[in-house]
Amino acid sequence: MQALYRLAQFISVSLVLVIIGNAAAASEKTVKLAALKFGTVKWELETIKRLKLDEKYGFKLEIQDVAGKQASALAIQNDAANVIVTDWLWVANQRSAGRAYQFIPYSTAVGGLLVPEKSPIENLGDLKGKRIGIAGGPVDKSWVIIQSIGKRDFGIDLAAQNELVFGAPPLLFKQASKGEIDAIINFWHFLAKLEAKGFRKIIDVKKASEELGLSAETPLLGYVFKANWAEENPALIKGLRSASLEAKKLLGTDDSAWEPLKGLMKVKTEQEFLQLRNAWRAGIPAPSIDYSSAKSLFLFMKENGLGKLIREDSSFEPDIFLTFE
Repeated sequence: MQALYRLAQFISVSLVLVIIGNAAAASEKTVKLAALKFGTVKWELETIKRLKLDEKYGFKLEIQDVAGKQASALAIQNDAANVIVTDWLWVANQRSAGRAYQFIPYSTAVGGLLVPEKSPIENLGDLKGKRIGIAGGPVDKSWVIIQSIGKRDFGIDLAAQNELVFGAPPLLFKQASKGEIDAIINFWHFLAKLEAKGFRKIIDVKKASEELGLSAETPLLGYVFKANWAEENPALIKGLRSASLEAKKLLGTDDSAWEPLKGLMKVKTEQEFLQLRNAWRAGIPAPSIDYSSAKSLFLFMKENGLGKLIREDSSFEPDIFLTFE
């Protein structure tokens, strides 16, 4: 009887050890990625999960919903997440403060300046005295570029001659829809929804960037992670990149891949759906980075960002971007 009891104890302990070992192994293969709960990044992440591309490339993707950019930054800074999606200018600022993060491309999608369909405004020169809604604050990157075009082409100071309304992207979207502002600079997906309502694009930030000698193909947004985590987990970061590239290829070419995403996209009309899909596709970046173009963008934003967009002690480092052989 005692022998049977000892055998049972041995089996129980062995099972516990196996469970603990399996849990540890699963944890080692998990990529914890913090993303905005209703953000457009979720479209790619949900495609990866639905098609089990994470499993295909040897990891488990764990999506953590966060409320905003600050929450995602806190998550990665406190190791609650391994990866977030943000811009590489943030990475440059972090590196200048001694916090080594790295970046792989996610999207080149940027916004623009839109006006209502029947607005008399035809160009930036017509904006004098108007109410302009701007998401992202006084040093929003699109706003910085648009101001530069205003000075170059029309000799005007858009910030000085207009009433500026700063606010959250959804709030500005509603204000523009109700006609409470004359023009709006917002994130690309809110602009796509407004274009579906008939709004006109006065200036496209991609084209404006090219006019200023900057490359429109330099991705601002990407997957960001601590450099030491990537060094310790090369298979995980390579797997995430591979899953992302495959999801992008599918979403970029197969219309049927978008059908399962319609609920997540919260589209109200077919036109809105098509605008969002086409705008997302237009933002698919090249898998590699042109360093000279990225450096030009960095220097431009540092010079024109009022000293707030990029820290004075920040410098451009190629190591911001993780490369793959």
